[in-house]
Amino acid sequence: MTFLTGWARTAPTPATLVRPRTVEDLAALVAEAPTRGVIARGLGRAYGDAAQNAGGTVVDVTAMPDRWSLDPATGVVTASAGMSLDALMRALVPLGWFVPVTPGTRYVTVGGAVAADVHGKNHHLDSSLGAHLRSLTLVTADGTVRVLTPDDDLFWATVGGMGLTGLVAEASFACVPIETSRVRVDVGRTRDLDHTLEVMAATDDRYRYTVAWIDLLARGPRMGRSVLTRGDHARRDELPAGADPLAFAPASRLAAPPWAPNGLLNRLTVRAFNDAWYAKSRERRVVQHLAPFFHPLDSVAGWNRVYGSRGFVQYQFVVPAGEEATLRRIVSRLSGRGVVSFLTVLKRFGAGTPGMLSFPMPGWTLALDIPAGQDGLADMLREFDGWVAAAGGRLYLAKDSRMRADLLPAMYPRLDEWRKIRDSVDPTGVFRSDLARRLSL
Repeated sequence: MTFLTGWARTAPTPATLVRPRTVEDLAALVAEAPTRGVIARGLGRAYGDAAQNAGGTVVDVTAMPDRWSLDPATGVVTASAGMSLDALMRALVPLGWFVPVTPGTRYVTVGGAVAADVHGKNHHLDSSLGAHLRSLTLVTADGTVRVLTPDDDLFWATVGGMGLTGLVAEASFACVPIETSRVRVDVGRTRDLDHTLEVMAATDDRYRYTVAWIDLLARGPRMGRSVLTRGDHARRDELPAGADPLAFAPASRLAAPPWAPNGLLNRLTVRAFNDAWYAKSRERRVVQHLAPFFHPLDSVAGWNRVYGSRGFVQYQFVVPAGEEATLRRIVSRLSGRGVVSFLTVLKRFGAGTPGMLSFPMPGWTLALDIPAGQDGLADMLREFDGWVAAAGGRLYLAKDSRMRADLLPAMYPRLDEWRKIRDSVDPTGVFRSDLARRLSL
């Protein structure tokens, strides 16, 4: 047995970890599934318990060889499920292509990105990964290998379905043509939360990528002050003379220590960082490489260890457009309580996908990294859960580690439709996870 946790390093559970090499191996594992079932695991970047399976089998798909192909006429790439976005970008960017959607880290697998229907800084214009998928290869509970398209209900049960409909073996999706491996970035500041929302709503559509970093410790008239970062892929003529336009070789320059004391990220240290970052981020235009713009934390290997042995809680919710009052209420409570969140990120979502358990919807999403163990944190987040549900919003299952099962139907109104499809292809519950048990999925 191997003890596994999510990226937030909380609630470890033991499972049998297996590393198949072929699609045939995947089918055999499904046929021999133990009573406690099977779940896929990629690079372990789900923050909670989505890729854990206490007492059962966890399938590490990263042992499978990386396989990919690109149709240069259409920009459609087909990649094996265990291939990381990092490896895929290293292959595609020098050819003049970029993935259609990337989350805040390159270290997620293609299969994991499908299972979570990942979103990025371009959701307000380009939606989530599911909108760009052309086909999926799925190993279902009876060992059958099925090729699915967006015309199949099982396709949309799988996109965002957290690995509970089968094992994704491969995916095809349309990529974005680029001239360079750089991003033209506009940086600016806002004075408070209302100003942040106003500027984002008015200007987001001018940029392909946009995000706001919020100083959660700012209070009073400065509550919700933010640094806005908005960008588009840079053209060749915007690069210095002699620059290699498609060079892409990102590296982790630092490594977090193997251990860090609990409480290293506290109000004093985080406030000092926030003040410095806000002061530095005066209005300007810069040209950045792709990696620091999209994946700044990837430059620090094992950055999750900075939170200490207790780990942290990643809390991400979305509320529909028109429910900004709920967002303000939550930010006000967090600010007033002095809750420490090293990374607080606000994005505006556009149209979602037909994924039955996909997270995004048109509106506003806020993500926080909160060190575990802060006084009253559990009760406060439970209260937030109720506010979000009442506003017609939801929590992100790929980040969740603590939501109550009774809120799930309100947050995901197509849950019964998803269950019906899941039950039709997996009537005995072969695919299970700690997340699925906790939320009665």
